[in-house]
Amino acid sequence: MASQWENLLKNQGIWEGSFTQLAPDGAIAQDIPSRLVFEATDPKTVRMVLTHFPPNREPRQQVFEFQTLSRGFMVCGDGAFSQGSMQWGPFANFGAELGLIFGNARLRIVELYNRESDLDRLTLIRETRDQTTPPNRPPLTLPQLLGEWRGEATTYYPDWQPETTVPTGLTLTQTGDQTLEQELRFGEGATERVLHSVGSIGDQALHFTTGPMPYQVLLLPNGASANCPRRIVAGHPFFLEAGWLVEPHHRLRLIRRYQADGSWANLTWVEEFRV
Repeated sequence: MASQWENLLKNQGIWEGSFTQLAPDGAIAQDIPSRLVFEATDPKTVRMVLTHFPPNREPRQQVFEFQTLSRGFMVCGDGAFSQGSMQWGPFANFGAELGLIFGNARLRIVELYNRESDLDRLTLIRETRDQTTPPNRPPLTLPQLLGEWRGEATTYYPDWQPETTVPTGLTLTQTGDQTLEQELRFGEGATERVLHSVGSIGDQALHFTTGPMPYQVLLLPNGASANCPRRIVAGHPFFLEAGWLVEPHHRLRLIRRYQADGSWANLTWVEEFRV
């Protein structure tokens, strides 16, 4: 089994792309071209040089170098990763980055909350390895998600207990002009969990209000989606999710879950296919 460090090194390369700043409703505020050089300078050291190229301004460069992963950082088997807050609490800034990788392309989404626990802003990061052609993925739409999806979910734990893999199912059905139903299934047999929710359809988002904490799924460029609560409510578990439709019938998701006390519980990587 590969180590976390070996999985992280699957992200090595020179990545050309952009950082797109988004409002909580998904509206684009600005888009800044970027270049990231990600390399292992020796077997135990990673160096990243990130350069932003804001329009009509001088480039901005940041250099990061590290030899260990922080406790809030976790990497999946294919190189997908998440880093972020270990603990949510009232009156504190909170957030996480969720990064997916597929071939020579990466998709990263940063979801940030303010001190009032409201979703404050998001950043959509689209990157392609240099000297490769960026894939043509249109903005995500509801019809691309409708139907039944089946796959597998692998969950990684911050206390380093062994990862677990279970079958998954997702069915999304439009029931009216502006309404839909969702069914999520994890596991099988006696351990299977089934979750039902009812949602409404907005211009750029799907809104789910079942339960104590309303969620929204933002439909974003490049086949991306961001699923998170608009406001975190104390005393209830919650999750932050990034999704990516990499092919018409092939979707990846990365889910960072938190427990009712606000502590980080686990990270789940999902690969699913439309049936």
